[in-house]
Amino acid sequence: MDKSKGMIEAEVSKALTHWEKEYLGRGSLTVKSDILRDMIIVTLRGILTPAEYSLCKDKEGILSIKNTRTSLVESGIEDLKEIILNITGLEVVNFHTDISTRTGERIMVFRLSDDLTNKLL
Repeated sequence: MDKSKGMIEAEVSKALTHWEKEYLGRGSLTVKSDILRDMIIVTLRGILTPAEYSLCKDKEGILSIKNTRTSLVESGIEDLKEIILNITGLEVVNFHTDISTRTGERIMVFRLSDDLTNKLL
């Protein structure tokens, strides 16, 4: 592989920002990607709208926002898997995501078919 760890991390961050804007209609304020063994861990900050924050004042609103946002992201999982495959050359075997309605931060974890860290050495 000709790309460095930092180059791949930056490429993933840029591609996910583009995907968010195209698929979800708006992007997060900041995106940071980190490669760790067979995982790519992506932290997206500033993803909630002011209206969503106001809904998150009670448990029902929090669950509603979490469920809606998770469903939206998971409905685009095939696109996300394709993005990761194109950048890393490895398939995504598992995907996990969660959102904090308090901080407006989303974490995405892509488990890969092989140890990407070793491939970069």
